[in-house]
Amino acid sequence: MHWIVDAMNVIGSRPDGWWRDRRAAIERLVSDLDRWAALRDDVVTAVLERPPQPPLASSVVEIAFAPAAAPNSADDEIVRLVTTHDDAGEVVVVTSDSELVQRVRQAGATTHPAKTFRQMLD
Repeated sequence: MHWIVDAMNVIGSRPDGWWRDRRAAIERLVSDLDRWAALRDDVVTAVLERPPQPPLASSVVEIAFAPAAAPNSADDEIVRLVTTHDDAGEVVVVTSDSELVQRVRQAGATTHPAKTFRQMLD
């Protein structure tokens, strides 16, 4: 299974003050994803709108980002990842964005709600 995570959607699923330090919120999510993914035999990709500066490193999770930051650019990158995957039926996109859910399902992927995924990470 390949999990593609709409990173800011998952971060935003819990109003814990993440907006005061977006970088720290992204680092926490990547750390949580690292821990979760290390226990599984799945590929995990976290998608952001722009590359984090300085870059984040992960030994388990792939950190992807849109080629150019713009509204919905991370969504477009997620759809691109699904449509270029060898088997879209093996992809689970984690998001609660209803438009993105519709787009990736049309491309053959399944979806998982951000809030319940966040609870799985905890």
